[in-house]
Amino acid sequence: MSQYIEVFEKATGQSAPDRAAKLDELFNQIKRGKALPPRGQQAVAMGLTAHTLNDAREDPALFAYYRWVMTHCFQSGQVNELTARLIGMAFTSANVFETDLPQPLTLNPWQLTPMLDFPLKNKQAVVIENNGVFALLHQEHPDWPLILQSGNDFNDVYVRLIQRLEERGMRYAYLGDIDSAGIRMADRFASLLKQTPAEAVAALQTPRDVRLWLAELGKRNSVRSRALQVTSPVFQAEMVSVTMLGKFVEQEQLMPIYTQRIADWLKQED
Repeated sequence: MSQYIEVFEKATGQSAPDRAAKLDELFNQIKRGKALPPRGQQAVAMGLTAHTLNDAREDPALFAYYRWVMTHCFQSGQVNELTARLIGMAFTSANVFETDLPQPLTLNPWQLTPMLDFPLKNKQAVVIENNGVFALLHQEHPDWPLILQSGNDFNDVYVRLIQRLEERGMRYAYLGDIDSAGIRMADRFASLLKQTPAEAVAALQTPRDVRLWLAELGKRNSVRSRALQVTSPVFQAEMVSVTMLGKFVEQEQLMPIYTQRIADWLKQED
C-alpha cells in the first residue's frame, strides 16, 4: 500500500479514493524536491484532467485527499512548482522597497525570490486590512510605508515576504476593522511573526482603544460581533469587547484617528 494512502487512512479513519494511488509519483517528486510544472500539467502527467488538483468539483474525493496529504505530509514552502496563479497571490505595498517604480508596488509569485533580499526604503510599515483605506492613506500620504492585507488570503508569497522582511528588521503595526473577522485576521497576521510580539502589532489599535471606539462609534450587528477563536491574549481581549458589546467599527470611521496615530508611530525609533 502507498505510504501516503496508509497515513491518510490511519489518521482519518476514511478509505482513500479509488484514484489516490495515481498521486503517489507526484508526492514522491515533491519529497525529492523536484521542480514541478504548473498544477494543471502535474495533473495531466498523472493521467488526470487538468483541473483535478485545482478545482474540487472535478473529483471531490480525490481533491480532498490531495489537499489532506499536501497539508499533513509536507511543510509549508516545500513544494517547488511553477505557479500559473496570479490573482489572489499578490503582495501590494507602498514605500517598503527601495525602487524608482511608481507606488504602490504589486508583486506576483514569479518576483518573490529576488525581492526577499531587495534593498529596503523603510524598516517599519503599517499593514492595512481594507483596500479603500490603503488607497486613501497612500493618496493623502504618498511617502508612508504601507502594506495591503486585503485580497491575499495569507498566500505563500505574502507570508514569505512578511517573514523575511521581519528577519531583516522590519517593524509592523496592524490596522483592521474592529469586528470579529477583522480581529481574527490581525491575530493571524501576528502569528506569522517570529520576533514581534502581538502587543507591538496592536500598537495602533490597542484593547483599550477598541473598547472606547466600540462604545463611541460602534454599530450593533450580531453576525459581525460573534465570537471567533483567536490565540493571542491582546486580540482575545479585543474579541471579548466586540462580543460583549455586540458592536463593530469599520476602518473608514477611524480615518482621522489613523492619520495622527500613524504619523506619530512612524516617528518612533526602533
